[in-house]
Amino acid sequence: MKSISFFLAVLLAAFICDAQPAPQAGAADRAYSVRVLTRIAGPVLEALADGQLKQKLPVHDWEKDRAMYTHLEALGRALAGIAPWLELGPDDTAEGKLRAKFIDLSVRAIAQGTDPKSPDFVNFTKGDQPLVDAAFLAHALLRAPNQLWGRMDEARRGNVAAAFKSTRAIKPYESNWLLFSAMIEAALWQFTGECEVKPIEYAVNRHMEWYLGDGTYGDGTEFHWDYYNSYVIQPMLLDVLRVCAAKKHAYGNLLPEVEARAQRYAAVQERLISPEGTFPIIGRSSAYRFGALQHLSDAALHHALPRGLLPGAVRSAL
Repeated sequence: MKSISFFLAVLLAAFICDAQPAPQAGAADRAYSVRVLTRIAGPVLEALADGQLKQKLPVHDWEKDRAMYTHLEALGRALAGIAPWLELGPDDTAEGKLRAKFIDLSVRAIAQGTDPKSPDFVNFTKGDQPLVDAAFLAHALLRAPNQLWGRMDEARRGNVAAAFKSTRAIKPYESNWLLFSAMIEAALWQFTGECEVKPIEYAVNRHMEWYLGDGTYGDGTEFHWDYYNSYVIQPMLLDVLRVCAAKKHAYGNLLPEVEARAQRYAAVQERLISPEGTFPIIGRSSAYRFGALQHLSDAALHHALPRGLLPGAVRSAL
């Protein structure tokens, strides 16, 4: 399940969030991406929106130890990937009407997953893993503030905030996990005006200490040549600092430096893609295929690609 629910490639941002007219190749890329997005996200969101995800989501015998985490994982990681597409909003085109359907499904799915009275209320507190996937749900809300948070009524917003706050009982590890707590607090800060600032400050401080050069952060004190800079560290650190900047916190002043590092890492990621369209499967979590190049896609989404790296070239590479 993880390999199909993980992010759904914010790389879709590079494909389908460019407002410029596209040549036929770009239009074909976009249509392909929408087909992939809807095929993968649809079953998760449709089942959860109807309060039936726990009934319908298969959990294999060999992963029963993760059964209590799977439902939040499916919701949070899928929405983190499709949120940039959702944020474009509905319109009268065929794709715009499809977005309208998925916006409605997503809002209803979040409502079911965060309502304690729902049969599909997901686990936010048991074990450590809920901290991870609550952070991806928080990231989705920050990526689609108008189409997700903006379409919830006060009761639903209250349930989401309460669910996020309940994860404070989970202590993150001294690794990229610090950013999960920071991301949740950043979303609370952005949407409710209140948060616990210490987890944000601690996560930022540690990652600034763990910077190793050439656009790469350590995952804790150790260097890991895997994709966790892309899965978590770069995108979440950037969005946490964007919230800090919006809230006039002093850490917002770090954003230009961190953005420059992120540009370098985007260049490194693009160069990992071979002329044959393959990329190396290295390190932990190699099943997270859609998520591996999330940072490169996030750079395209924010119009922050390094100089000389064009959005069309990135789209073709992805």
